[in-house]
Amino acid sequence: MSRIGKLPIEIPKGVEVVIDENNVVTVKGPLGMLEQKMHKAITITKDGSNILVTRPSDEKFHRSLHGLTRSLIANMVEGVTKGYQRVLEINGVGYRAQKQGKKLVLNVGYSHPVEMEDPEGIMVEVEGNNKVVVKGINKQQVGNYAAKIRSVREPEPYKGKGIKYDFERIRRKEGKTGK
Repeated sequence: MSRIGKLPIEIPKGVEVVIDENNVVTVKGPLGMLEQKMHKAITITKDGSNILVTRPSDEKFHRSLHGLTRSLIANMVEGVTKGYQRVLEINGVGYRAQKQGKKLVLNVGYSHPVEMEDPEGIMVEVEGNNKVVVKGINKQQVGNYAAKIRSVREPEPYKGKGIKYDFERIRRKEGKTGK
């Protein structure tokens, strides 16, 4: 039995979960609404204030879907109650970020500023000049957009310049030595 898949998902107060016959799970909460279609082989049942995920057999495919489905639903419930956020830090002389309406403008050492349009359902805040906070209710969208921002100028190992996550630690290399 999957250690993650067999755990029940507790539904907090103020959150409404609807599971239809096609395994489409809709979660409504104080921050918004999320909807996702799950695989038809997995059975999702609502038992009072808990959601239970079960699988039909011990085949490898069903075992892999079991934990995945439970995690996706748990992330949806957490997203509509608390939300998700990723914090990015910009390091480098002259490197900075600013917000212009729904656009994020990054000056990170290129000949021109890089402009990025905020996707639907994602909020981007700039704290100071060198801190970017990506917020949203969908964990996957928040992570993807934060990775897209980071890929504009990934941190380099010699001076540590670039855009990195706040929890990320850059392994520094020693530069070349001369005579």
